[in-house]
Amino acid sequence: MQIEDWFASRLPSRWGAAGFEVIADQDEILVLVDLGPDVTDGDVVLFRDGTRDERVALALSAERILGRKVAWGLKRGSDMVLFTTASVPVMTRLRLPERRVLDTLIDGGIARTRSEALAWCVRLVGENEKEWLGDLREAFESVQEVRSRGPKARKR
Repeated sequence: MQIEDWFASRLPSRWGAAGFEVIADQDEILVLVDLGPDVTDGDVVLFRDGTRDERVALALSAERILGRKVAWGLKRGSDMVLFTTASVPVMTRLRLPERRVLDTLIDGGIARTRSEALAWCVRLVGENEKEWLGDLREAFESVQEVRSRGPKARKR
């Protein structure tokens, strides 16, 4: 079952959404509801407060079926307003030159911890390389499509 299809069949029409987008990884599903380009801060508050119970119920149902946490947000033009989302720890091993980059960010007051400095670096790459990352994601989707049309392994 496609995640998008699951939510498309369950999002209430009374929300007045112009559409929605699903962004998912192995840990979390983020549902971004698009209320159109003229969404004000007041609209965000009204939507968040007015749909909370329905969003929680949908999230709990999806989490049982899809096996991942569900988070919500709104699309406002090209921006996103995120509600509560997961903060997932990620283990990494860094050599001295890489740790020095993080420590320099700490010494410079950009971050308080190595974890925070690494998150800052990831956000910076994400903001400055959106087009390249988009191209990379599209390439992965093409590979998945080709794999799905390929020969299936026989079980012995």
